[in-house]
Amino acid sequence: MADLPGFASAPGYVRSVDFEHVLVLLDYRTGRVQCLLPAAAALWHEAATTGRLDSMAPALATRLLDAGLLVPTTAPTPWPLPMTAKAPVASWGGSEHTAGTTRLGIACSPTAVAALGTVIGIKLAGPRYTAMHRLTAVIKRATTVTRRPASPTEAASAVNAVRRAGWYSPARTACLEESAAAVLLLASRRLSVTWCHGVAPDPVRLHAWIQTDDGAPAAEPSSTLAFTPALTIGARHQRQH
Repeated sequence: MADLPGFASAPGYVRSVDFEHVLVLLDYRTGRVQCLLPAAAALWHEAATTGRLDSMAPALATRLLDAGLLVPTTAPTPWPLPMTAKAPVASWGGSEHTAGTTRLGIACSPTAVAALGTVIGIKLAGPRYTAMHRLTAVIKRATTVTRRPASPTEAASAVNAVRRAGWYSPARTACLEESAAAVLLLASRRLSVTWCHGVAPDPVRLHAWIQTDDGAPAAEPSSTLAFTPALTIGARHQRQH
């Protein structure tokens, strides 16, 4: 095993959410997800407060460095501690959203098709491992042209229009593509929403959605509230958090 650096830090594109029984690391540059069990999570917490790798097991440190979840530094550089979240009661699949399997009885919107096509094109325009980075960059850019917050009705209509367009898409169209396309569709009308990407445990799963200025998810079931946002872009703050 190669010598490990004495110091390291988590880059800004890495977000972490601690559910006590599992710590989830999300890399928004590559889309990589890494889960740490409590013993390894405790080492992540310790290293975050000191910026040092001395106390971390070499195998764990090597894995995190190789994955780009940590980067070497020349001096101690502590990084933010993980967000803490309470694990919700497992739904066992009984409360999951059926948007992808329910055909909506609305007309297909050309602007929604264009927004979804743009998202798919962005994903295909470069290496797969940087697709998430390209999407979040475009979503962030879209927030700069908005003029007022979208109402709950406007936001829900945009999401449903994109879902309707998704029935004709030859490419994957799931929550990530739907939510990003909804942001672009609303931005074309100078309307802003918050784009959210979050994680829930038991099992660990990811979800993307949009919410209006009052914090309510648009055209989403109550089960979306089980997800802790790890990254939000746009709306009231008009910047990435």
